[in-house]
Amino acid sequence: MSKDKSLRGKIVFAELSDTGMVREHNEDAIGSIGDIGLMVLADGMGGYNAGEVASGIAVQTITDLAVAGAVREERNDIDPHTGLMRQTIVLRDAVARANKIIFQTAQSQTHCEGMGTTLVAAMFYDNRISIAHVGDSRAYRLRNERFEQLTMDHSLLQELVDRGFYSEEEAQRSTNRNYVTRALGVEPTVEVEVNEFDVEPDDIYLLCSDGLPDMVEDEDIHLTISTFNASLDVVGQQLVQLANEHGGRDNVSVMLAQVNDSFAAKKGLLARLTGLFGS
Repeated sequence: MSKDKSLRGKIVFAELSDTGMVREHNEDAIGSIGDIGLMVLADGMGGYNAGEVASGIAVQTITDLAVAGAVREERNDIDPHTGLMRQTIVLRDAVARANKIIFQTAQSQTHCEGMGTTLVAAMFYDNRISIAHVGDSRAYRLRNERFEQLTMDHSLLQELVDRGFYSEEEAQRSTNRNYVTRALGVEPTVEVEVNEFDVEPDDIYLLCSDGLPDMVEDEDIHLTISTFNASLDVVGQQLVQLANEHGGRDNVSVMLAQVNDSFAAKKGLLARLTGLFGS
């Protein structure tokens, strides 16, 4: 990737993963490449060490394919069949490929039987962010003092909320929050939810495993980010510390991105002419 395409300096990143206070080992996996604005977070599940195998495969596969896609996709246009940015399609297809590899590994390796992982991944491009997720790992955004969850959990509890059986407040207090209805590696194929959002300078984005929101209320996450946002590294450390102080019953991983400047993609002559004369 050439320097003019790099997001270095325009977006600041920080990440941290912790075993927590109860689990013996960390089945979360995280990976990022700041130059292409990529963040990937996976929360593995399964017996023995299989959860960390699944999450590791997910992060490695998606990172490799996203890098290849970022180099290949020079065009800044919309796919006519889906209406999605091509970068979003790269991310979605990378997650689908990771699902296939995890499923095949679980079928062929006895010690990996039953493994899977939830996932949330994000890629910044052309003043936008593409987010792909499966399961209950989450993405949040802080903009102008408004803290908002950008992903909707693929969980039994969320389905009950959607159907009116629980209120959002009751769901926050529920002890049955971790029954996911969708995960990577469980079936040969998986439905990957993708969303696109416009990005503004000073936005802060948070990706996290469920070990954070299960232990820390959204209001306290918001307050922590607002209080310590002079350093994203400190924000990450404080969030993990809060989760552990509140019990740390699960592994907890956080990834943060703060937008410092516009990162509009340079458009070629053909794209500019199409925009000028197209209706």
